[in-house]
Amino acid sequence: MSRPLSDQERRKQISIRGIVGVENVAELKRGFNRHLHFTLVKDRNVATPRDYYFALAHTVRDHLVGRWIRTQQYYYEKDPKRIYYLSLEFYMGRTLQNTMINLGLQNACDEAIYQLGLDMEELEEIEEDAGLGNGGLGRLAACFLDSMATLGLAAYGYGIRYEYGIFNQKIRNGWQVEEADDWLRHGNPWEKARPEYMLPVHFYGRVEHGATGAKWVDTQVVLALPYDTPVPGYMNNTVNTMRLWSARAPNDFNLRDFNVGDYIQAVLDRNLAENISRVLYPNDNFFEGKELRLKQEYFVVAATLQDIIRRFKASKFGSTDSVRTMFDSFPDQVAIQLNDTHPAMAIPELMRIFVDIEKLPWNKAWDITKRTFAYTNHTVLPEALERWPVDLVEKLLPRHLQIIYEINQRHLDHIASLFPNDVDRLRRMSLIEEGGTKRINMAHLCIVGSHAVNGVAKIHSEIVKTQVFEDFAALEPEKFQNKTNGITPRRWLLLCNPGLAELIAEKIGEDYVRDLSQLTKLHEFLDDDLFIREVAKVKQENKVKFALYLEKEYKVKINPSSMFDVHVKRIHEYKRQLMNCLHIITMYNRIKRDPAKLFVPRTVIIGGKAAPGYHMAKMIIKLINAVAQVVNNDPVVGSKLKVIFLENYRVSLAEKVIPATDLSEQISTAGTEASGTGNMKFMLNGALTIGTMDGANVEMAEEAGEENLFIFGMRVEDVAELDREGYNAQEYYDRLPELRQAIDQISGGFFSTEEPDLFKDVVNMLFYHDRFKVFADYESYVKCQEKVSELYLNSKAWTKMVIKNIAAAGKFSSDRTIKEYARDIWHVEPSDLKIPPPNQPRDAAEDKTLNGTAA
Repeated sequence: MSRPLSDQERRKQISIRGIVGVENVAELKRGFNRHLHFTLVKDRNVATPRDYYFALAHTVRDHLVGRWIRTQQYYYEKDPKRIYYLSLEFYMGRTLQNTMINLGLQNACDEAIYQLGLDMEELEEIEEDAGLGNGGLGRLAACFLDSMATLGLAAYGYGIRYEYGIFNQKIRNGWQVEEADDWLRHGNPWEKARPEYMLPVHFYGRVEHGATGAKWVDTQVVLALPYDTPVPGYMNNTVNTMRLWSARAPNDFNLRDFNVGDYIQAVLDRNLAENISRVLYPNDNFFEGKELRLKQEYFVVAATLQDIIRRFKASKFGSTDSVRTMFDSFPDQVAIQLNDTHPAMAIPELMRIFVDIEKLPWNKAWDITKRTFAYTNHTVLPEALERWPVDLVEKLLPRHLQIIYEINQRHLDHIASLFPNDVDRLRRMSLIEEGGTKRINMAHLCIVGSHAVNGVAKIHSEIVKTQVFEDFAALEPEKFQNKTNGITPRRWLLLCNPGLAELIAEKIGEDYVRDLSQLTKLHEFLDDDLFIREVAKVKQENKVKFALYLEKEYKVKINPSSMFDVHVKRIHEYKRQLMNCLHIITMYNRIKRDPAKLFVPRTVIIGGKAAPGYHMAKMIIKLINAVAQVVNNDPVVGSKLKVIFLENYRVSLAEKVIPATDLSEQISTAGTEASGTGNMKFMLNGALTIGTMDGANVEMAEEAGEENLFIFGMRVEDVAELDREGYNAQEYYDRLPELRQAIDQISGGFFSTEEPDLFKDVVNMLFYHDRFKVFADYESYVKCQEKVSELYLNSKAWTKMVIKNIAAAGKFSSDRTIKEYARDIWHVEPSDLKIPPPNQPRDAAEDKTLNGTAA
C-alpha cells in the first residue's frame, strides 16, 4: 500500500467526483449491507443485481434525508420568497448517479461497491428512467430544478406522477411500435408518498349565484396524493422538493349516490377517477384537445395552488389578522412560473380561490394574480398552441369558464378604450376565438394573467414579440422578455463525460462546475499540443465505449474512427430528419458512382420518438430504416458509410451518445425551433455543430464565432421572402440532379422493393405541402457537409475548433438561465449560503448571499 499513487489514482482521490475517505467507504458499505438485510430482506446468496441497485439507492438516499429535512426547516424559519415551477412534464431520467455527484459521494460509492465485489456501471444500468416528459420542455424543467437547488433558491417543482411515462419505442421491421413504460413496476426508491397532505380536486357540477357570491356545487371529487422527490443542489447541502400528484378516488366514490346495490362495480369504477394520473400524453409540439388531458391540467393546478396557499398561510408573513390584508404580501412571497400554457388554468383557479373562497374584491384579486404568475412560451408552431373548446371547459369547469369570460370582458373593455372602433384588434386579442367551435386561446389567457412573458432564445423571443403576439407586445412591451435556455453541467458534463470533465478541471480548476463561464479560460490552451491530443483522446475513448455499447445492445459493428454524425431529438417535420436522410442517400450515391474516390467515413446515427398518432413522423422513421437496410448491406460501400436508427432515445441514452458525437445535427427550418437544448449538450461535450440560424444555434455562433460552427441555409428573412414569392419544390428537383436522383429512388421503390409506392405520402408531402422547405436548404446543406468532411481529415484543426466551442459553451448553463429568471422575473437573489450538513450544528451556516440579502 506504500507505493506512490499514479496520476490517475491521484486524480481519482482529489477530484470533482468527491474525496474517498476510509471512514466514508466503510460507512457506505455498512449502509449497503443494512439495506440489503433490513429493507430488501435478502442476503448475498439470493440477492439479484436489482436488489443490489436498490440497496445502493437507499444508502445514497440516506445521505439526502438529513440535508432535505434541514433545508425545508431552514426555509420555514427564514421564510424566503418561494418559487413554484409548474409543469405537466419533468423528464428526470435516472437519479442515482446524479445524486452521488451532487452530494460528492461518487468516488466513495465507487470504491465501496468495488470492495463489495460488484460492478457500479451494471447497477446504474438497472435503474429505470423517470420518463415523465416528451422532450425539450420536460428536460428543461429537470435541468431548472437542478440549477435552482444549486443556486440555493427556495424552489419547488410541481407536476403529475404519471404511472406510465413516455412510451418505450421498439423498431420492428423498420416501423416504430409503442410499448407502455411501466417505470414503477419495481418501485421507486427516490420518492416518498405524503398521504397527510392529500387534497381534494373538484370537477363538473354547476354554479349557484347568491348574495354571498358564486358557489361551485354538485361536483365530483378526486383526491390528489403527493409524492415528494428530493432535488439536491451541487455540493451545497441544499435539497429542494419536486412534488408530483397522483389521483385517488375518495372512499365513498360511487357509493354515496344511486349505486345502492352494485358495490363491486362501484369499487371497480374507482379506476375512472384514478385514470387522471395514469399516462403522459406523448405529443411534442402538438395540441390534442382531449377531455382527459384537460382534467390532468386542472388536476395539477388545483392541487398545487391549495398547497401553495396552505404553505403561505402557515408562514410568518401569512399570519396577519385580517383576510382582507393577508394576501397583500402574496406576490412578495410567491412566484409561479408556468412552463408553457399547459398549467394555464392556474390563473382562473387562483382568481376563483381569491374571489369565491377568500372573498377578495375582483380588482385586488386580479392585481395579486398578475403579479404572481409568469409565463414561458415554448413554441411558435400554430398546431402546438392550446385552444380548448368552450363547451368542454363549461362541462368540466363551469365556474372557471365564467371567470375566464369576466377576465376577457375587462381585458377587451381596456383594449376598446385605447383603440376605439378597432373591432379587428378586439377579435385578434380576445381570449375567446369565435368562428366554428368557440375556443379559449390559452396563450392569450397566460399573457393577460401574467406580469412577465418570455421566449427561450433571442430569435424566438423576437418572433414572439413581433409576430405571434405582436398586438400584446405593442400594448405592454415591458412584459416581454428573453430567457435563453440552458442545461445543467452536472448531468450533461460531470455525469455523462467524466473524462472530459476531469481534463478541464486539471487545466482550469474545479470551480467551473458551478460557474460555467470559466470555460473561457480554455482559450489559453488552444496551442497546447498535449491538451489538443488529450481532448481528442477523450473523444476517441467515448466513441469506442459507445461503439461497444451498440455492438452489445443492437448487434451492429461500427468503425470507431469514422465520423459520428448524430441527429437525436423528437421526430417532427420541422426538425427535418428528412433532409438528413436525403444527405445520406446523396453520400451513398456518390460512393456508388466512384467507389475509388476518397470518402471520409461516417456513421450516421438518427434517433427519436414519433408521437403515436403522427403518421408522417412514423413514415420518416420507416424511411430512415429502409435506407439503412440498403446502405449497410452494400459491399461497395463497406465501412465508409453506416446508418443506425437509435431505438428508444431517452435521457439515459443521450448520456451515452452525446459524449461520443463528432457532429451535431441542428437543422430545423429557421424560425421553427424555439431554442433547442440538445445543441448545447453537444457543444459542451466536444461535438461540432452543423445547423441553421435557428433557436439557440444563433447564440452559439455568437459565442463561439460563426466560423467555428457549420452554419448553412436560409435565415428567417429568407424563409419569409420565399413564403412571399411562393415555395415551389419542383424547381429545386428540376435544378439539382443529386436531389432528383435521391427523390426518384425513394418514389421508385429503390428502398422498398416489395412495396414500391410505400413512401408516396412522404414524396407527395415534399413536393406539394412541405411547410418546412426541405428542398430549399438541400443544396446548401450538402455543400456544408462537404466542408465538415474536409475539416475532419485534419484531426488537429478539428480538435482546435472543438476546444473553441467548449470554451464558448459557458453561457448555456441553466445556472445562468435561472439567475436571469430569479433577478428579472421572480425578484429573488440566488444565495451561495451552504446549509450545514446534518453532522454539524444548525447555526453553523455561513451566509454569502450574492446581494447581501437571503433569498
